[in-house]
Amino acid sequence: MAADGTNVPLLTPHKMGEFALSHRIVLAPLTRDRSYNNVPQPHAALYYSQRATKGGLLITEATGVSNTAQGYPDTPGIWTKEHVEAWKPIVDAVHEKGGVFFAQLWHVGRVSTYGYQPDGQPPISPTHKGLTPGLYGVEWSPPRQLTTDQIPPIVNDFRRAARNAIEAGFDGVEIHGANGYLIEQFLKDGVNDRTDEYGGSLEKRCRFALQVVEAVTNEIGSHRVGMRLSPHSDFNEAVDSDPDALGLYMANALNNFNILYLHIIEPRVVGGSDHVDDQEDEHMSCKLLPMRKAFKNTFIAAGGYDRAKGNRAVAANCADLIAYGRLFLANPDLPTRYKLDAPLNKYDRNTFYTSDPVVGYTDYPFLGDQP
Repeated sequence: MAADGTNVPLLTPHKMGEFALSHRIVLAPLTRDRSYNNVPQPHAALYYSQRATKGGLLITEATGVSNTAQGYPDTPGIWTKEHVEAWKPIVDAVHEKGGVFFAQLWHVGRVSTYGYQPDGQPPISPTHKGLTPGLYGVEWSPPRQLTTDQIPPIVNDFRRAARNAIEAGFDGVEIHGANGYLIEQFLKDGVNDRTDEYGGSLEKRCRFALQVVEAVTNEIGSHRVGMRLSPHSDFNEAVDSDPDALGLYMANALNNFNILYLHIIEPRVVGGSDHVDDQEDEHMSCKLLPMRKAFKNTFIAAGGYDRAKGNRAVAANCADLIAYGRLFLANPDLPTRYKLDAPLNKYDRNTFYTSDPVVGYTDYPFLGDQP
């Protein structure tokens, strides 16, 4: 492949619904813990706009849909008017660069503690089963199981958050159904032990997720909705006895809503997105092929990709777009570097989750800058 980007599959255009993407490199949703008191901050406008390109897709860090959705320090919200107004200049900064910007809508469910919950209440979950105390060094609080009549208001929180995102100027939303958070807690039989209409069979375990999708698409239109899933992941102790069946069921079910895209985390990702099993061969991306073939619209793959693996996945039609996390975090001009096959900045994981508005956030150099 030529150094000017000629014949680089990642640098070819893609039509995603009404969005004409100029390349296939996506900024993955990345929690950064710099939205003080859940309010997006002005420094986020620089962070996101640094990574914006004309016709490039960016997905925000996970963004809470309500005051019960919190489980980490200083993550952004989108459930109040203050949040909407705070997001507007950030969205404007991305649009000024010609970027396409989606907000990821999130509820952590049981991945929380009393301190993050209103009035110190237990976190909500489909189950009474909590995370193992001390997992990741956190004393997680035992959750309270949602009753059947408490579930529709949570669905409505996602609907309202989607409406708020459009009001803030976002081009669309991504529903976060991955990584062991609330939606995935319903999806996976290793967590969901309900015996009512929301638990047991695959269809019943997927009911909550699909009700959220229905509410959001009815509110803002299916052409502005994507969803992220991680059926093979065990992150936050969310496992399933048949992840292939779960992923395929959801891919087919989502077609009924004609959503814009499906974003899947690779089976090679072990636990969180920082842990990748490199023992797999170069065609690992095609392990998602059943879901990719089943889903009718744009398909995004994420998890452990570099330039070569991303190019191979697109060339083999295993995915339409490739989402990059840590590499995009450390290289705000990642599409340019991939076009030129230029060296990459190394990321510093010590600064992934701090409150510093500059260091490890907006100070990674661009190609040609002095380090």
